[in-house]
Amino acid sequence: MNIEDIQGYHAHVYFDAQTLPTATAVVAAAGAELPVQVGRIHEKPVGPHSRWSCQLAFERDDFHQIIAWLMSNRKGLTIFIHPLTGDELVDHRDHALWMGSVEPLKLEVFG
Repeated sequence: MNIEDIQGYHAHVYFDAQTLPTATAVVAAAGAELPVQVGRIHEKPVGPHSRWSCQLAFERDDFHQIIAWLMSNRKGLTIFIHPLTGDELVDHRDHALWMGSVEPLKLEVFG
């Protein structure tokens, strides 16, 4: 993979019923302070994610700023980050970053 192949990134903030208020605050602050698109807060597993999550979408050029902010402001939540290259399986399996615990993914959704 070349950096030119990366069209953007997704950061998925993971949470559960107990950490929902924290996650809501973190994604709201990210939306207010960063150049990200905040997705819906899913109170159920969606797609390849085995936990509740909320997606933050951002551009390749904003990677450094957003990753540094997430590292400093994740409040103990697990965050899964992957590039967008057009190959979802490889992006989620081989090119992912984790902040916090590494969680299982349901990669079979990619065929």
